[in-house]
Amino acid sequence: MSAERGAVELVLVRHGESVGNLAAAAAAQAGADRLELDTRDADTPLSARGLEQARALGEWLGALPPDERPDVLWCSPYDRARQTAETALATAGFDVPRRIDERLRDRELGITDRLTTSGIARLLPEEAARRALLGKFYYRPPGGESWADVALRLRSVLADVDRREDGRCVLVVTHDAVIALVRYVLEDLTETQLFDLVRERSVRNASVTILTRGGDAWTTSRFDDVAHLAALDAPVTEHEGTDPHE
Repeated sequence: MSAERGAVELVLVRHGESVGNLAAAAAAQAGADRLELDTRDADTPLSARGLEQARALGEWLGALPPDERPDVLWCSPYDRARQTAETALATAGFDVPRRIDERLRDRELGITDRLTTSGIARLLPEEAARRALLGKFYYRPPGGESWADVALRLRSVLADVDRREDGRCVLVVTHDAVIALVRYVLEDLTETQLFDLVRERSVRNASVTILTRGGDAWTTSRFDDVAHLAALDAPVTEHEGTDPHE
């Protein structure tokens, strides 16, 4: 996993399963309009299983040769991402400089926050029709962000990472749509190619994606890899905490 001199290597990790993930799965199974969740999205913590996933991630990191370990951490400010990073590094037994950056936060859902797909269709039919017309990439819920909006802020943070962390391996702990959009930005993907990546499922909890820049080109050597979670006996949750309609 070592990056060549002058290159930047990104080890992208989605946070472990959160309480919001469980609420989203329960709402979808029940056919409910809304998620039962007491916290705001930014404060939603990991579930017990999410902590197990974070520890498994840490065991994988700790088993890497010293020269292949991340040199620095960039992390979303959301609690579930920070808990994942802190638990993983504590388990790994080494520490790195840490940077919390709000540009790595999850996509903001505005008035559709905490609503399921069926809830949007029933309670906000005009928004459901507008989303169907505009498509997933460009639809911006009132008070929220489109996928294109997230890509715009990621262009800024990725430029900073590229400039500040030249030659380093950077651990980035963030969210599922963010990881897919990092590939969209760095690999110059089209809208169709982006959604082909996540057509079958979202990027899974505590999965690892690795991208490396050599010269002007980025390559992906690993995407949505959960081999380090194989010892955990329950399936990995796919729903993002409060975005089940994605």
